[in-house]
Amino acid sequence: MLVLTRKKNEHIQIGEDIEISILAIEGDQIKIGIQAPRHIDIHRKEIYITIQQENAEAVNEFSFDQLKEVLPKL
Repeated sequence: MLVLTRKKNEHIQIGEDIEISILAIEGDQIKIGIQAPRHIDIHRKEIYITIQQENAEAVNEFSFDQLKEVLPKL
């Protein structure tokens, strides 16, 4: 893991398209701004994990028999 130290109003550039800005620091919280292309999904980690779990559950709930019923309709 790369660890960087930044102050308020400083930035981090990731590749050509992603910029992270430190907008405010209040106590133990940091407010950041992220500029990135629309096709890049950005989530808080806890939300990302929830989405991954829900996707895995949905795949597991879909049976092979259900798939056989749906495919001819596509």
